[in-house]
Amino acid sequence: MSGSYSAITEGIEVSVEPFYMDDESSPENSEFIWAYMVEIHNGGNEPVQLKTRYWQIRDGLGRLEEVRGDGVVGEQPVIEPGETYEYSSHCRLTTDSGIMAGSYSMERPEGSQFEVAIPAFSLDLPDAVHSLN
Repeated sequence: MSGSYSAITEGIEVSVEPFYMDDESSPENSEFIWAYMVEIHNGGNEPVQLKTRYWQIRDGLGRLEEVRGDGVVGEQPVIEPGETYEYSSHCRLTTDSGIMAGSYSMERPEGSQFEVAIPAFSLDLPDAVHSLN
């Protein structure tokens, strides 16, 4: 992914690329919407299953929202060695910038679980100076 943020934990690489949704946003009503594309690549030697997600979403004023749940987009995918799982989602903010980060809980075939980092990524308007808030 070009213009993406990535992190590797125990052979699992998570890459995220955010996009500002100009057509969906309404700045005059303090509503800013970003979509983000996520790729999860299993560079390990055994399958893993994505069980849960945890997000920290911080807006431009520093307000924090935490989101926890089972799987992603209604799925708990099993990612085989060498395979990549992709999905997209979105985030709504009341400010014109923010930052997101988090983790996935993955399960190995024998049942043990481990946390995989979702890299921090900046949500900035296309014309804004890009920096991690």
